[in-house]
Amino acid sequence: MAKEKSFRPKARRPRGFEDRAAHVIRAERALVSAASAVYERWGFEPLETPAFEYADALGKFLPDEDRPNEGVFAMQDDDGQWMALRYDLTAPLARFAAEGFQDLVKPYRRYQFGEVWRNEKPGPGRFRQFVQCDADNVGASGPAADAEMIALAAEVMRSAGLNDDEFVIRVNDRRLLDGVLESLGSADETRRMRVLRAIDKLDRLGMQGVELLLGQGRKDESGDFTEGAGLDQAGRSRVLGFLEASKAGGSRAEVTARLAGTAGETVARAGVEALEEINAILSALGIPEELAVFDPSVVRGLGYYTGPVFETELLATPTYADGSPMQFGSVASGGRYDDLVARFTGQQVPATGFSFGVSRFAAALSALGRLEGADAAPLVIVVAADKARMAEYFAMAAQLRAAGLRAEAFTGNGNMGKQLKYADRRDAAFAVICGEEEFVSGTVQIKDLKLGAQLAESITDRDEWKEQKQQFSVPRAELVQAIVSRLSARG
Repeated sequence: MAKEKSFRPKARRPRGFEDRAAHVIRAERALVSAASAVYERWGFEPLETPAFEYADALGKFLPDEDRPNEGVFAMQDDDGQWMALRYDLTAPLARFAAEGFQDLVKPYRRYQFGEVWRNEKPGPGRFRQFVQCDADNVGASGPAADAEMIALAAEVMRSAGLNDDEFVIRVNDRRLLDGVLESLGSADETRRMRVLRAIDKLDRLGMQGVELLLGQGRKDESGDFTEGAGLDQAGRSRVLGFLEASKAGGSRAEVTARLAGTAGETVARAGVEALEEINAILSALGIPEELAVFDPSVVRGLGYYTGPVFETELLATPTYADGSPMQFGSVASGGRYDDLVARFTGQQVPATGFSFGVSRFAAALSALGRLEGADAAPLVIVVAADKARMAEYFAMAAQLRAAGLRAEAFTGNGNMGKQLKYADRRDAAFAVICGEEEFVSGTVQIKDLKLGAQLAESITDRDEWKEQKQQFSVPRAELVQAIVSRLSARG
């Protein structure tokens, strides 16, 4: 009888998820550290909330209502209640604020970073799991708190290594668009959200794509169909006319003056007044006109925004190895969401916030070479020349680590040649070699791998190669000092 074949699962990564390598993780950590330092300086306190929230706590504020699963990964607990992985950090904040509302010092200023999950259709640069970093102010009404968030966003961009001419923050107030929707004479919330989602895709789809989404709908390149808002020709023309007018540009004061002339007594009037106050505060904080501009076409897709909204767009254009440009677009966003906590308390609680996707932003900064701290500290590999002396090799590595260096004793298999090849592949700065002869003489050999790589590219003369002393011997007691001195000499 033939032996039954054992099952071997195929090694495959789930669609829409990614494995992040060491250099990516370090870049993201550096970015989170820079942003967190800004939040701390501005008086925000850190908070962590669980990965899961009860599905009813997320309610209608789901990220993509076009998907049949409503955009979240959900499971039923043993008590019959449905839980879902958080799709952002704002909805959990609203639950947290509502649950302990009486005990919070208000306004409550918090920042948080962590993984979020979205059950959406994956695509290039669009993943189902990624890291977000947020700052929020719960309990502060009025445009002053919104202006602070915009200024905070500018400082985060600068702290991440961007110059003022490499990004722009585009600001709007959702009530301006609500005024346009009022003029269409429709109170249908589904239609309203579809109109807003259509406008939000202006930069990606252009006027023609937006018009399709305002009408009967649009089929994308993959063949998927997105149902439109169903506006008639007059309604589409009204929305598209507003978008055309909003692109006229000008200073912040000029934009608000132009909007004030068209707002009338609709809800848009409150939006104009909010932008006027935001302009005054941004000007007082020294935020330049070209750094924070008013752009009434900015929507922000999520349904919970109720007032000022903004997006941070990357102007600097990194390139691929072949010189073609990388497209990043908006790397951070925020806005006011006064109704989110009220879902739990029945009482409106003003709130405003700022958020960026860590992976996307870090990738852009790394491509531009603007993310300081993304590189790991130099690594030292202690070669295991004699497997019987592993305890002593571990002691050497521990001594190097105690001095603040990254170090490891080689624990794999292979002779010295294979171990040095391993050190090269790990991009190590130094290899420490101590065989029988060195143990007898009380010395160690230090191989400067970075210098060796440089010499291999620039020197062809054998005598000149020898003069560079890529490998040298020092007393065992001077091991740490010798490596530290070499690193210091490199600056």
